[in-house]
Amino acid sequence: MKASWDIFCSVVDNFGDIGVTWRLARQLVAEHQCVVRLWVDDLRAFERICPQIDARQARQFQDGVEVRHWPAEWPAEAAADVVIAAFACQLPHGYMEAMADRERAPLWLNLDYLSAEDWVGGCHGLPSVKFRGVQKYFFFPGFKAGTGGLLREAGLLEQRRNFQADRQAQVDFLQGLRVAPAAGARLMSLFAYENAGLGSWLQALASDVQPTHLLVPEGRILGDVQRWLGVESLAVGSLQVRQSLTVQVLPFVRQEDYDRLLWCCDFNAVRGEDSFVRAQWAGRPMLWHIYRQDEDTHLDKLEAFLALYTQALSPAAKAAVLALWRAWNTEAQMAEAWKNLLQHWPEVSAHAEQWCLEQGLQADLAAALVQFYLNWI
Repeated sequence: MKASWDIFCSVVDNFGDIGVTWRLARQLVAEHQCVVRLWVDDLRAFERICPQIDARQARQFQDGVEVRHWPAEWPAEAAADVVIAAFACQLPHGYMEAMADRERAPLWLNLDYLSAEDWVGGCHGLPSVKFRGVQKYFFFPGFKAGTGGLLREAGLLEQRRNFQADRQAQVDFLQGLRVAPAAGARLMSLFAYENAGLGSWLQALASDVQPTHLLVPEGRILGDVQRWLGVESLAVGSLQVRQSLTVQVLPFVRQEDYDRLLWCCDFNAVRGEDSFVRAQWAGRPMLWHIYRQDEDTHLDKLEAFLALYTQALSPAAKAAVLALWRAWNTEAQMAEAWKNLLQHWPEVSAHAEQWCLEQGLQADLAAALVQFYLNWI
């Protein structure tokens, strides 16, 4: 009999939490034949990355996943064989009682945030709290052996390589978004939180001898882009040119199309967790805007990843990557750091592909979760 899985997602960061859990739910169904219910407390945010979702429906099926609205008043529901509390969300008390009332207790996992910090490997898979005899376990995604790995669908890297080798496929995809970069233009994407350092970066791009076509999906960074451009509003489809820089605002797209957008670009600036991982699978130079935390604890996570990510770079290229990422995440001036990175573009570019291939050798997150369950039973 197929194992049943319940995944609970409380939407905190608009798209990152639901982005990860939606990818995971679909992969568990498609590749591991699991029966999955995805409980989401904000279907409006979900609708943005999956337009087929009807936010008015409390129960619906999408891509083989049963999508359920997680209501404030919890209904009587039987607990699944495997229960995932994504990103340490608190399960409904009624559901926890249902877990404890099962004849055989379920496997209860806290799927935590992604981190490259050293302590993650030591905590991955360890028992956490208990509720009426039901044991919860820590499960950490990660970049090293001894962690849960990264979300990666079967055949993803081959699809990406084939797409990047097919110039016409890229042109057709971009035309579907009404994107037509000039010949020789550097194509870049920008998906980020608000950032006071953006203006200095945009000015550097505008002053460059090589033209840049910057694609900006709808999101929180648009206000900063708008201020730098000096325009009253920026709507989807807006196209603004300043010297060598063309800025184009894109609509929110399905996850599969966002992947292809990243694959098309020469450089991707991303934020949070889901787009961060997808940019790595794109095999292209990138910049991560980490979610800010109190007392700047997020900078420890940033440094832990950078230490791992830049390990194989030459000292000069490593310094360039470090300077750019640190400037961006402290809202410092970006111009010099960006110009310096361009001096090391061939190495940084080759490294992005190599990093992707190395990470692709690990077990993916969905497979690691299934294996953990099989070992547990």
